[in-house]
Amino acid sequence: MGEHGSGRWQRRKAARPDEIRDAALALFVEKGFAATRMDEVARRAGVSKGTVYLYFENKEALLRSVVEELVEPALAQAEAQVAGHHGSARDLIRALISQWWAMVGHGRLSGLPKLMVAEAGNFPELARYFSEKVVKRARRLFQRTLELGIAQGEFRPLDAAAAARLAMAPLVYASIWRHSLACCGDEDFDPERFIQAHLDVFLSGIDAAGACE
Repeated sequence: MGEHGSGRWQRRKAARPDEIRDAALALFVEKGFAATRMDEVARRAGVSKGTVYLYFENKEALLRSVVEELVEPALAQAEAQVAGHHGSARDLIRALISQWWAMVGHGRLSGLPKLMVAEAGNFPELARYFSEKVVKRARRLFQRTLELGIAQGEFRPLDAAAAARLAMAPLVYASIWRHSLACCGDEDFDPERFIQAHLDVFLSGIDAAGACE
């Protein structure tokens, strides 16, 4: 094999873990975590079953890898963004929601919220792992931003922890909808318009200028 062919092989080998993760996540969302077999993941990824096991011990390791390799780096970047922010908290809320929606709303991770909600009862250890590694970290990002806005006088005094949950809940709903009720012909629901309406309503509700005397 020439150098050019060898280079293609090396690039393909380097991409395999990512391809396997994508295949596994798609099948977990389509079929459910318990119903998905490792040989199905291999077929979807276009590799042998032995290759899957070369990189991942089992399905649990695959799902944890999705979180560790695809979600946690984005969360770390957002945490640094919040920690270093010195401007408008309103603008930061908009940026966080836009970034979350770009990654989880209609990106490669769009099925992850539906998967975790559906499987939490059957796989509580994985659910706890996801809660600690993803949900709580994301919620703290919103809480800190809300607290910043309160301190700067942009937002009215409120329960920042509870409001952080309110900021996130519609995002999770819209993500789950894409992999559930979207197939039922709910043409009136436009996720992009829904997210924009959520931003408008949420920010208006916490605006210090609109607070009741």
